Amino acid sequence: MEIKRGRCALRLDDELRSDFLLWRHYQDVHKAVHDFAPDVIHITGPSDIGQLGAYVAHKLKIPLVASWHTNLHQYAVERFGRWLPFMKPQQIEACVLTLTLRFYQLARVLLAPNEELRELLQTRTGKPTFLMQRGIETETFSPAHRLRLDSKFKLGYVGRLRPEKNLRALVRVEEALLKTGINDYQFIIIGSGSEQEWLNQHLQHAVFTGNLTGQSLIRSYANFDLFVFPSQTDAFGNVVLEALASGVPAVVMNSGGPKFIVESEKSGFVAQDEKDFAETVVRVMRELANPERKHQLREAARARALCFAWSRVFEQVYEAYDTCLSTQQVLAVEANKSNTISTSTSTMSKS
Repeated sequence: MEIKRGRCALRLDDELRSDFLLWRHYQDVHKAVHDFAPDVIHITGPSDIGQLGAYVAHKLKIPLVASWHTNLHQYAVERFGRWLPFMKPQQIEACVLTLTLRFYQLARVLLAPNEELRELLQTRTGKPTFLMQRGIETETFSPAHRLRLDSKFKLGYVGRLRPEKNLRALVRVEEALLKTGINDYQFIIIGSGSEQEWLNQHLQHAVFTGNLTGQSLIRSYANFDLFVFPSQTDAFGNVVLEALASGVPAVVMNSGGPKFIVESEKSGFVAQDEKDFAETVVRVMRELANPERKHQLREAARARALCFAWSRVFEQVYEAYDTCLSTQQVLAVEANKSNTISTSTSTMSKS
C-alpha cells in the first residue's frame, strides 16, 4: 500500500519530507499488515514511516528488524549546528546518536551498511547486528556506456548538494590543481541542493547538471575520469559503487562507509583529511595520464563493483530475519515457562 504525506510535512531535502501527522494512517496500515500476516516487519530507521512501522509491529506482536541507512547524528551537526550555538558540535552529535540508538533498541535484530557501524550498533544496543551492504546492477552501470569526444579531464560528483556532503572541499581540490599548473579539467556536479549557489561562485571549472536519471545519469558516470566524493557522513555511499561499476576509480574520505567500498590504491583512494584529499586528486590525475595505469585503475574499479552482487546482500538479510524469528521463538518459550511457573505457584498458594 502507499500512504501520502500531508501538505504540512516538513521538507528535509528536495525529495524527502517528514510528516508528523502520518499517524492518521495508523488504522489503515494496521489492517493491511494484519491481513498480510508477516513473519517479521523491517523498518529503515526513525523516519515518520519507520516510527509508524515500529508501533504496528509492537501492537501486532510481530518481530521487528531495523536497518541503519543514514548517520543522523552527523547530519544534525552539519545542518542544525548553527541554530544551536549553546551546544558544541560534539554534544549535538552525541545527543542525536543516543536518541537514535534508543529508537533502534526497539528492534530484535539490526542491520548496518558497514563494519564500523555494525560494531557500534551491536556494542551500544546489545542487539544482534548483521552487515547489510548494497548491491549494484553492473549491466546498467558499465564502462560500455563511455563515449567521449573531448580530452578534458572530468572530475565527477553525484549526490545531494548539502552541507553534510562536505562539497566545499572541492574548492580546495581546484586550488591544488591550479597551483600545480593543471587547467585542462572540469568538475561535473550532478545533483541539487543548498550548496549549489556557493559552489557555483567558488569553482572556476564546474558544470552543474541538476538531477539526472536513466540513461543521462548512466552515460555521465561512464564519461567521468575520476569520481571525487568528499563526504564524511555517508553510511555506505551508493554513488561510489555506481562509479566503480562504470569503470571510474574514486577518491573518498577515511570517515564513513565509502572507505569500505574502494580498495585503496587499487580501485580507489582513501584520503585522511581535506588536504590529503586535494593532494590525492592531483596525484591520481597525473597517474591517469599514463595509459597503462589508467587501464589498470579502470579495470580494478570495475572488478571491485562486480563483488557487490545482490544475491550476496540478500543472503545476509535473510540470515538476520532467521535470527529475529529464532529470538522470537526463544522468547515465546520463556514466556510460556514463566506463565506455567506463575500458574503453579498460584495453585500451590490456594492449596
